[in-house]
Amino acid sequence: MRKRLIEERSKRGWTQKQVSERLGLSEVYVRKIERGTRNPGRETMLKFETLYSVPDRLLFPDLFQAFIDTYCIKENLHERRRCHES
Repeated sequence: MRKRLIEERSKRGWTQKQVSERLGLSEVYVRKIERGTRNPGRETMLKFETLYSVPDRLLFPDLFQAFIDTYCIKENLHERRRCHES
C-alpha cells in the first residue's frame, strides 16, 4: 500500500475515478498503483507529483527505497573488495 497516495486523495475528498480522470489514466490503473501492485513510469509519477504537490519520493517511497538499497549494497561490495585488495 502506498499510504501517502491514498492520504492525499482522501484529504481532497476525491475518488479513484476522479483522480484517474484528472490524470488521464484508467481507474483500475490508479487503484493498482495505490495498492502497490503496479509501479508507475516516470511520467505517471510526475503526474501524481503535480496533482498533489508532493514530491514523488514521498508518494512512492517503495520505488526509491529499492534504488537506495541497491546503491548501498553495491557501494558496500566495492568497499569490501578494496579492503581485501589492500
